Amino acid sequence: MSQPDPTKHDILFTTPLDKAARFSFDEQVVACFPDMIRRSVPGYGQVLAMLPIFARRHCKYRQQSDSGQRVSRVYDLGCSLGAASMTLSGEFDPQDLQIKAIDISPAMTTEATTLLSDNYPEHDIEVITADIRDVELEPCDMVILNLTLQFLPAADRVAVLEKIHTALSEGGILVLTEKTHAFDEQYDAWLVERYYDFKRANGYTEMEISGKRNALENVLITDTLDEHHARLDQVGFKRHLTWFQFLNFVSIVAFK
Repeated sequence: MSQPDPTKHDILFTTPLDKAARFSFDEQVVACFPDMIRRSVPGYGQVLAMLPIFARRHCKYRQQSDSGQRVSRVYDLGCSLGAASMTLSGEFDPQDLQIKAIDISPAMTTEATTLLSDNYPEHDIEVITADIRDVELEPCDMVILNLTLQFLPAADRVAVLEKIHTALSEGGILVLTEKTHAFDEQYDAWLVERYYDFKRANGYTEMEISGKRNALENVLITDTLDEHHARLDQVGFKRHLTWFQFLNFVSIVAFK
């Protein structure tokens, strides 16, 4: 089975960059993405591990496959290399799920297509290169939005969540995972510094931490946890809770 190469370390910011350089999900990032995520996103593995557990509870085969069989349709929006799709496929039989994995980066979807087809050739997984803002969602039981909303302009976030809410069947769920900031400046500063300590503990140098922070400025724009919950209320999710938090990273489950 093909797997992301864990030996490809994230060395993107080991040399000084032009201060105007911006982070992009290109071939360089794809090559080291698993290492980058492992060393940069606290709790990411735990979030992935819980997805099949949530799916067992909330995916009730409410949709129909092209062959007419009852399935649960799942969207993996901003799928990157398809880690969420792979995690679900590893715990469900091929006939149970129809997965649609969407990402705007051709470099990401090219690699995701290879990984998913090599590892789960019998599963119904479609990898789509598209902007999630432009895709019409079919009825579904589960939507995964992991570390994706934060890369969209703030003005577009409500429309994406409205589209998700409309597509979800009654009883379906959205899993929303995001980097956040705290409203209280002192509290936020403490969380940010502990996050940088987390990265230092994972081998990143001060130059790498600073370089990535600069590259992500005005590219990754965070919300507060309260803003996320208020937005979910606004689009029609009446029940939603923060089920996971690790420093300034949170995961929310919203129920249709």
